Amino acid sequence: MEQNYKLIITIVHKGKAEKVIEVSRKAGATGGTILAGHGAAVRLLLGISVEPEREIVLTLMEESKVQAVIEALEQEMDLREPHKGIAFILSLDRVVGLYQDR
Repeated sequence: MEQNYKLIITIVHKGKAEKVIEVSRKAGATGGTILAGHGAAVRLLLGISVEPEREIVLTLMEESKVQAVIEALEQEMDLREPHKGIAFILSLDRVVGLYQDR
């Protein structure tokens, strides 16, 4: 039987990715991958342009667990507040290379 998977992508300020992983695990995810990035928006600080550093968390999971995880991220990471981060879900057509204990 083929399992349907989704990918939650969460983008947060540098230093917050570990909390994203922790919140996701408590809600049913088994882990995630953290990538470094930086925002394209530039702000001025004392006349010097600063590009904000970000962390991107990729969380691949069974479709049945996605709603609980995204709701936990929204609540625990304060994602409804401005400048706290963003999370979104991508549907995946095919996933290979995953092995789970059955």
